[in-house]
Amino acid sequence: MEKSLKLEILDILEDNAKTTPEEMSLMLNVDAGTIEKTVKELEDEKAIIKYSALVNREVIDEDGDAEALIEVQITPQRDYGYDDLAKCIYRFEEVRAVYLMAGTYDLCVRIKSRSMKDISKFVFEKLAVIDGVTNTVTVFIMRKYKEQGVVLVGEETDERLVVTP
Repeated sequence: MEKSLKLEILDILEDNAKTTPEEMSLMLNVDAGTIEKTVKELEDEKAIIKYSALVNREVIDEDGDAEALIEVQITPQRDYGYDDLAKCIYRFEEVRAVYLMAGTYDLCVRIKSRSMKDISKFVFEKLAVIDGVTNTVTVFIMRKYKEQGVVLVGEETDERLVVTP
């Protein structure tokens, strides 16, 4: 039961990190003390790494930060594979995520900065000059429609019935 309880708690917190142990207790039919103990274990095991909020900055600042996905082709290093190059990349402050990919490119890097110009500068001054990086393709995110399973744009619903002759 312990593993399944941990997985259920992770699912709940992943959906809403503000869910209290008391609320989870009711949802899972387990006492709140057990929930608190299990959450602490998950934190200690690093299964829960960080609690954060999903924000939609466009609501407040239409001209906010720029984001991009950068596909990176690399030559893996002997004895280290992709790990050392990935580590070199994820240490940059601008980098939000690094993923090892299957396909044409080896790594996908998600980056956030103040402007498209700053992202371009990052690519040609920091990323492209790393030994082992052979090619990059930068794709700028122009608008977010859905993030982490949550729709970010207002959905207007038209509940009228369609009438056809």
